[in-house]
Formats: sequence, structure tokens, C-alpha cells
Amino acid sequence: MVVMEPLIEARDVCLSLGGQVVLDHVDLAIAPREIVTLIGLNGSGKTTLVRTLLGLTVPDSGEVRRRPGLRIGYAPQQLPVDRTLPLTVARFLTLGHGAPRRRLVEVLDEVGAGRVLGSQISEISGGELRRVVLARALLREPDLLVLDEPMSGVDVAGQADLYGLIRDIRDRHGCGVLLVSHDLHLVMAATDSVVCLNRHVCCTGHPEAVAEHPAFTELFGDRYGKTLAVYRHAHNHVHDAAGHALPVDDAAGPT
Repeated sequence: MVVMEPLIEARDVCLSLGGQVVLDHVDLAIAPREIVTLIGLNGSGKTTLVRTLLGLTVPDSGEVRRRPGLRIGYAPQQLPVDRTLPLTVARFLTLGHGAPRRRLVEVLDEVGAGRVLGSQISEISGGELRRVVLARALLREPDLLVLDEPMSGVDVAGQADLYGLIRDIRDRHGCGVLLVSHDLHLVMAATDSVVCLNRHVCCTGHPEAVAEHPAFTELFGDRYGKTLAVYRHAHNHVHDAAGHALPVDDAAGPT
């Protein structure tokens, strides 16, 4: 079995902000063609870890290693664009860097949003906006796609479609993908690895298919059984009131 060198890797990363521990000895690696889903509740350090991986935040200790010449396409959770401003999709895609119209049409077609090229940002739906943001990230022809809460503002059916689209993009371009979500239950079935973060890495592993899981089918029905999965957590620790990990008996089993 050939083990590929990671595109990007965090090693023993620690970071405190305002006297509070935000990242506590965090390890994470993403290989070419690998989809890694980073999950955790709000305040768990997900965004800070992403900023650290992108080089926007410097850790107190530990290191981030990036493959030389690594191209990253980043789709943020919050857009720095006022949707009430008169701004077309074409103009939004080229903010900060130019691209010929032909290329804009190509990336929008790839993400299934070709018809919105001339639309105002304020006129498109939440699902279309997420696709436009993804198209903007693809314009960089990235080796690594970093998608922070890509399902934000998208309904359940739209989420299923976007999950499939991201998987297809990985297959076509051969890029690695880091997905970030606050949802502890629903992740992509196509995800190669799931990392649960609560300032430190609580657990990591492969998601489990749950097409027949009662809670899953009650919520989504059989239609999404092959697209989404429930990740069952197995912790060997508990958290105190401050969120710090405290060891427990390993025999206690999954929680």
C-alpha cells in the first residue's frame, strides 16, 4: 500500500487566545485525493484550526507543514460581501484576481450554477450562493479545497446534492478536501476520515454507513441513505466545565 505524503499537516499544534486554550496539541493531516471532515460544536476551535492551517494564525507551539507550492482554494463560512450591494456573480468571482469569461462559465457549469453568471449576488438563493463560493475556490485550480461550513443556508435536499458535488470534484481534480461542520451527526458517506475537535482531537476515524439506522431514516428517509452517514463517537475521556479532557476508564465504552 502506497502512503502519500500529506498536502498539509498540523503537528502538535497549541494555541491560546485571551488566556483561553483554543487548540490543545492538535494533529491533523490531509493527503491528495482524501476528504477529511472536521466536526465539532460551536467554539470547539474549528475555525481557528482552519486559520492556522491556512497560515492566517500562528500557533504558540507545534507546526504546520504544507507541501511546497501547495495551492489552496478556500470557501469561508462567512462571506465578506454585503449581498445588498449591486454586485454580479461574475464580478464576485473575479474580486482580487482576474479570469476570462470562458473560465468563469466553466467553473460555474462544473458546480451546477451556470445560469447565474450575470445575476446579482442579492438575487440568488442560499444554495446557489454556496455553489458560487465553491466555484470561486476552484478558480485557483487548488491542490487542496478548504470548505468551512459549506452547507450553511442550504436545505436538506441541497445539502445532499452538494455533498455529491464535492465528492465528484475530488474525483475529477484529484485534490484533497477539508470539510468543516458543527454537526456531530451528519457527515459525508464519501468522507475518508472524520476528525472530532473540542479544542483537542476527541476522536478520528472512518464514518459508518447508516442507511438502515432508525434515527437517520426518520430524519432523511431512504433517499439519502447512500449519501450521508452518522459518525458514532467512541471517547476515552470526558470534558470538565472548561472543556478540558479528563481520562476515564477505557472499558466504559462509547458515549
